[in-house]
Amino acid sequence: MQNVNELIDRLVAYAIKNGLLDPADRIWAVNELLPVLGLQNYTPSGGKGRVPIHAAEVLTPLCDWAAAHGLISPDTPTQRDLFDTRLMNVFAVRPAQVIGEFALLYKTRGPRAATDKFYHDARALHYIRTDRVAKNRVWKAATPYGQLDITINMSKPEKDPKDIAAALQVKSAGYPACLLCKENEGYAGHAAHPARQNLRLIPLDLLKDGKPWYLQYSPYVYYNEHCICLSGTHEPMKLTAKSFARLLEFVRLLPHYFIGSNADLPIVGGSILTHDHFQGGRYVFAMEKAPVQRSFRLKKFPKIKAGVVRWPMSVLRLSGSQKDLAAAGDYILKKWRKYSDPAADILAFTGDTPHNTVTPIARRRGKTFELDLVLRNNRTTPEFPLGIFHPHAEVHHIKKENIGLIEVMGLAVLPARLAAELDALAPLLVKKDAAAVRKDPALAKHAAWAEELLAKYHFTPANAAKILQKEVGRVFARVLEYAGVYKRTPEGQAALERFLKTL
Repeated sequence: MQNVNELIDRLVAYAIKNGLLDPADRIWAVNELLPVLGLQNYTPSGGKGRVPIHAAEVLTPLCDWAAAHGLISPDTPTQRDLFDTRLMNVFAVRPAQVIGEFALLYKTRGPRAATDKFYHDARALHYIRTDRVAKNRVWKAATPYGQLDITINMSKPEKDPKDIAAALQVKSAGYPACLLCKENEGYAGHAAHPARQNLRLIPLDLLKDGKPWYLQYSPYVYYNEHCICLSGTHEPMKLTAKSFARLLEFVRLLPHYFIGSNADLPIVGGSILTHDHFQGGRYVFAMEKAPVQRSFRLKKFPKIKAGVVRWPMSVLRLSGSQKDLAAAGDYILKKWRKYSDPAADILAFTGDTPHNTVTPIARRRGKTFELDLVLRNNRTTPEFPLGIFHPHAEVHHIKKENIGLIEVMGLAVLPARLAAELDALAPLLVKKDAAAVRKDPALAKHAAWAEELLAKYHFTPANAAKILQKEVGRVFARVLEYAGVYKRTPEGQAALERFLKTL
């Protein structure tokens, strides 16, 4: 086990190298770390250790040392996360200073410089856990809709049974009300709530109404500069005229980012519907690259250019001025919320229960504002209890979960279990052993798919993994087709035309 003095010196050196700490504050930082580590004495190591590239390189052995000395008990992933965040809190400056630095950079060097610094610090402070994100399996897959992004999510650690038991003992005080509340900034956390001492927020007055929303980054980024813009008030997801105004104002303020909202209904919405929020970032998804296949007119908005995107889901793309797009987005949503077409399985309501909503995404193309509206419907039937416009049973072996904003745009976030399953499936396909696939409890779900692939390919040890990656991408394209309200068939496109005529 490494000497704790050397580990302290390496962590402080890391903070100085990454601009989290002024060299003049070195002694102060050491003295701040000592009580966290339960130490009263310290002897400088003389700079023997290499300066870490990533915080985890020194935080992991520090947690090992802390666990060995009873400071982390029980020694579980959750308790380690709480402890290493306390350590990094030493280098996290006050929120007011972060806000001031962001504002100054924005004013003097522009929005890119402001977000560059903010993102750098979120990574350097280990709020974004880059070591875990690096564990994700990521690749691109060619499909008829372009290169789709595939991610097998390995970054979130499985809960230790001791952590689960400890969380059950924590009495809920309702503070913070959820993981997206602004009150998480600086919160120490506990067994049932992650530590957020290294979280910082930037207020954004998106409606000029004095009610700020807040910019932060996702701790488990799925793409470059994956950010979250959250309401300052704990209120449920609800798409309204103000939502479109906020989305478009966001991309006016940060034109190098896109921003989108999950739909506001179960099944077609995101994983958190209890707190209004958006997700954005600095990444070009396959859907953004997808062309407009045909145009249509919005009679009430003659200055807006409107078209249907060539995409597996039903996407209307609008471009024009910020003001016109905000009004048009709200207009189309209101029309869609009330629209029914039984011949296309689209019913706006069952009794008083609504089914129609949209997934909106805003971006800039130069000076032009662009708004994509993905039509969604969450109706279920006995035949499709998880949703008519939801991944159907034949693709559940790859993706069964809801199709939210990130998937809509062409990035598959697939469950961790798939990594081991694909690894086990590949050698059986090389052996052409479909029977073994059926007999294996973990692989049986893939049996029909495996037989389909064996009829299509000659598998070898050299090509098996690549073929599986390619075919996972094709399955994800089918997942998106199932989630599309209007299918890419003559009947589906005719049904879409019926709705467009109402606009």
